[in-house]
Amino acid sequence: MTAMRQKFVQCLSPAGFHKMAYVEWGDPANARVLVCVHGLTRCGRDFDYLAERLADRYRVVCPDVVGRGMSDWLRDPHHYAIPQYAQDMVALIARLDVEQVDWLGTSMGGIIGMALAAQPGTPIARLILNDVGPSIPAAALARIGEYLATPPDFASPQEAEAYIRVIAAPFGPLTDAQWRHLTQHVIKAGPNGRFQLRYDPGIAVPYAVAARDGQDIDLWPLFDAIRCPTLVIRGANSDLLTRETVAAMHERGPRAESVEIPEVGHAPMFLDDAQVAIVRDWLEGAGSRG
Repeated sequence: MTAMRQKFVQCLSPAGFHKMAYVEWGDPANARVLVCVHGLTRCGRDFDYLAERLADRYRVVCPDVVGRGMSDWLRDPHHYAIPQYAQDMVALIARLDVEQVDWLGTSMGGIIGMALAAQPGTPIARLILNDVGPSIPAAALARIGEYLATPPDFASPQEAEAYIRVIAAPFGPLTDAQWRHLTQHVIKAGPNGRFQLRYDPGIAVPYAVAARDGQDIDLWPLFDAIRCPTLVIRGANSDLLTRETVAAMHERGPRAESVEIPEVGHAPMFLDDAQVAIVRDWLEGAGSRG
């Protein structure tokens, strides 16, 4: 297995060019590509454990969505929205020089995946939606919005980790080493010797517009247009993906299969072998049906 590689791809918004960072695992010549896309304030390094364990079968590509991680920040925060993210991912797939990819998306990453998979001629061959679906409850949006616009700074990485453990408690029971990993890649050194979260606070601008009317988000037209094999993974304690939504996803659009992971809320992080096996085994099985 080849080592992880850090790369960048140039993308375009209405306000100019920006670079999107991504890491790549496995054989760069492997035509079997799995793209893993993170949640709202996270980064591609969330998938290190999964990517390392799938790199013998896949070329695993994990981008930092623009405004997060090692990627540039947009000049105009109003462009932090699914159409821009989807356009950036099209540039990434073109850079990878493959005709199709499998897609694993957590939360926001799953919405981007739905947006791409719903299009005629989509390059998405198989779609895994991690704790997200076509109906997003307003209460979950409000919870996330509480910490999004005003990220704190920290006196030390340890203080940052304590904060991450609180706001990300729904990730479930994790080891100290796992919490350190989930912290170190989403913080950076800031002014006056303090540490900051590694995302642009401007991502809250369009988010606040979407959440301010207090209504659930309805993405069913996108989901109903999807035709590729689809798996939805739900954290059993999730407030963002309800069991009722999962039941409807069984009957509509691609008629998704589903798996529920106990002792986890929003969202499973694929940091143990049992969660990784869900992804690996389904992709292998879906390959015979897709």
